[in-house]
Amino acid sequence: MNSKECRERAEQVLMHTYGRYPVVLDYGDGVYLYDTEGKKYLDFSAGIGVFALGYNNKEYNDALKVQIDKLLHTSNYYYNEPATLAAEAFASASGMDRVFFTNSGTEAVEGAIKLARKYYYKKTGCADSEIIAMEHSFHGRTMGAVSVTGTKKYREPFEPLIGGVVFATFNDLESVTSKITEKTAAIIMETVQGEGGIYPATKEFIEGVAAVCREKDIVLILDEIQCGMGRSGAMFAYQNYGVVPGIVTSAKALGCGVPVGAFAACEKVAAAFEPGDHGTTYGGNPFVTAAAVKVFELFGKLEVLENVKKNGAYLYEKLETFAKEHDCVVEHRGMGFMQGLEFDHPVKDIVAKALENGLILISAGANTVRFLPPLIMEKGQVDEMVEILKKCV
Repeated sequence: MNSKECRERAEQVLMHTYGRYPVVLDYGDGVYLYDTEGKKYLDFSAGIGVFALGYNNKEYNDALKVQIDKLLHTSNYYYNEPATLAAEAFASASGMDRVFFTNSGTEAVEGAIKLARKYYYKKTGCADSEIIAMEHSFHGRTMGAVSVTGTKKYREPFEPLIGGVVFATFNDLESVTSKITEKTAAIIMETVQGEGGIYPATKEFIEGVAAVCREKDIVLILDEIQCGMGRSGAMFAYQNYGVVPGIVTSAKALGCGVPVGAFAACEKVAAAFEPGDHGTTYGGNPFVTAAAVKVFELFGKLEVLENVKKNGAYLYEKLETFAKEHDCVVEHRGMGFMQGLEFDHPVKDIVAKALENGLILISAGANTVRFLPPLIMEKGQVDEMVEILKKCV
């Protein structure tokens, strides 16, 4: 079917939960996408931070094809080799001890919340725990994840949500410590806030939160679904700060296109879970974990972290210059290949105009353009992006 017919038919059968752009994407290659009309787009969103390795990586594709011919699914009543290898790779990369694979990031957050509350329950014998979350945060759209998401428009239509959640101000240590009580089981936050506008945690803040969690035996949950898996220049963004969480959540680039997420914990916290406490039918099946194994392998082979450090710094330099040259830019924030330009007006038109000019961008909140390119992006493509952006502002 042609592009117009596809869009019209989709509007008749799909739920209207997305404000889609009038483009039907067909295939990708490297850091470029192509629509069904043959138009080429430079991709600076990577499927909202998913396609770390870019599109049509032959080694990645071949690994999935091999696994398809072997075994797709078994359920978690049995062991399988890809899940074991993926868990070992994730634990080694994150510094955690135990891993649970999910189907998505929001499910990883759900599992992290349950684990933190079970840890508190085993410690105190009480089922009245509280969780401190951050204002302007985003953790997903299921009921538990929405409950700890600090943006009212995501929460209010679905209340009542899970109880015992209080919100503090991100990067304000006193705001967090003032909310701590004897019932505080966990503090959850993104190491770099994504949907909230690309706000990295300050060193003083994240170190302070980690210290108080150690002192009071509170579980620190760091949500690295978007900022993790190399996007900051370290495999996990908290490694830039020298802190270690009790639980970390991951997804997006963990599978580079297949639906896989994970939450992992240190041994002390993970030991709270017993058989029957948590589960999933599809999570950790051989197909998605074979993808994760290959992702970790290719991160090393392609020197992805080194590329993010080098070309992420170049992107930062170019966006700094762009911000100084345009009075409508309020602030430039971020790290690695997760950066944002905040404007003094809504950026919806900028994103739409960029698309018309062959550049895929997304927003973070109403006024911030978000830059989440594939982690293989090079200097020449950064220059290409900036030249297109100049035409759109």
